Amino acid sequence: MSDLPEFSIRVDHNPYLPAGGRETHAIVTVTAAGTGTDAGTDASVPASPATEAAEVIIIDASGSMSYSGKMAAAKRAAKAALNVLRDGVRFAVVAGANQPRMIYPKGRRLVAADASTRRAAADAVSRLDAAGGTAIGSWLRLADELFAGHQDAVRHAILLTDGKNQHETEAELDAALAQCSGNFVCDSRGVGTDWNVAELRKISSALLGTFLDVPDPKDLEADFREMTAAAMGKRVTDVVLRVWTPQHAELRFLKQMVPVVEDLTGRRTGTGMIGDYPVGAWGNEEREYHLCVEVPAGDIGRQMRAAWVKVVLPGGAGEPAERELAAGNVLIEWTDDEAKSTRINARVAHHTGQSELADAIQEGLEARRAGDEETATARLGRAVVLAGEVGNEQIAGLLDRVVEVVDEGSGTVRLRQDVSKADEMSLDTRSVRTVRTLDRGGQDGHPRTRATRPTAGEEA
Repeated sequence: MSDLPEFSIRVDHNPYLPAGGRETHAIVTVTAAGTGTDAGTDASVPASPATEAAEVIIIDASGSMSYSGKMAAAKRAAKAALNVLRDGVRFAVVAGANQPRMIYPKGRRLVAADASTRRAAADAVSRLDAAGGTAIGSWLRLADELFAGHQDAVRHAILLTDGKNQHETEAELDAALAQCSGNFVCDSRGVGTDWNVAELRKISSALLGTFLDVPDPKDLEADFREMTAAAMGKRVTDVVLRVWTPQHAELRFLKQMVPVVEDLTGRRTGTGMIGDYPVGAWGNEEREYHLCVEVPAGDIGRQMRAAWVKVVLPGGAGEPAERELAAGNVLIEWTDDEAKSTRINARVAHHTGQSELADAIQEGLEARRAGDEETATARLGRAVVLAGEVGNEQIAGLLDRVVEVVDEGSGTVRLRQDVSKADEMSLDTRSVRTVRTLDRGGQDGHPRTRATRPTAGEEA
């Protein structure tokens, strides 16, 4: 694959452990930059004719989509996505119901985007109607079939649904996700308030994509345009984060922290001291990861490498066996200087807080749904404290719609009784979306966090 981004790795941590200390935490920032752009079909879309891409747009066409303007909005959104596809990208549009069906092209295949096929696809989308039920696993299996034979392309799907996966079993959905995992990236969207947050969270996690609530159907068009533009900006697919740890050490966890919290620990492949973790497709972007390694205790003054992190591109057709794109070390030293060993790294502290914030929100909302008001109040109160500490103003604003804050500092809150379903779903969905730390340290040499409201077009 040509036109690769230039990858780099930065490691932030306190390298000093006290006597007998065994656990070290580090924030690994992976940056990809330096790819070219061209206008494609939309001047706002970074694109490169040297990068092969394949796109499948999956629109829920179940009967419930005929209400509240959802189908009309979905059609506008699909057409907006089609307009963003650059010439040469292979694509298809699929309607999902009890069984998926091809909207464009006819026959189970992908076609190359150009002015003629984009127009024909838009015409076919215009004729889409809503009928039937919801069986999301079957929709994903069709997308997987369509992507087969395009393994060297950046493979991306958009999935839109307005309902729960009622017409297949949970086991059937799980089997479909196992089949599709690693074959393509899927961004999922739930429109309205009748879909299941946990289901879309599971789908996005398995398929390395994002998921988001779209309470108002009129917002779908802009969202589809942005998702497709982001997909067109990807330059390399199937990237792997490789982590080496020394003998007798254990990688306790590896979590993606930016742009969203996602626990990667269970995705490890490999044996012994080396583990590979799939991190999907990349364009010009930056992601941050939190790793925790437990090592055997060392003597005072001893230095060692606790982890060696690499960005690796596995081999493919016509490519070398694999390529190492960047590498970084987590180095540690045992000391009897208490000032050194107790120093808190600001980036580690920031992301520890963000991970706890996501857990507190999800646990609090689950307790609220179960009628356990005591637990819900305690966990959502803790979330209010953490949102303030990490500077996540958008999450703080969403929490305000679910709880009445009596004292932010202590996390004293009262549950609101008149919470809309849309507000609860937004808080649940967006609980994993994080704010960044500053890229450069302050005057004291340590990075400080920032609290920012998103710019136009940026998601919460």
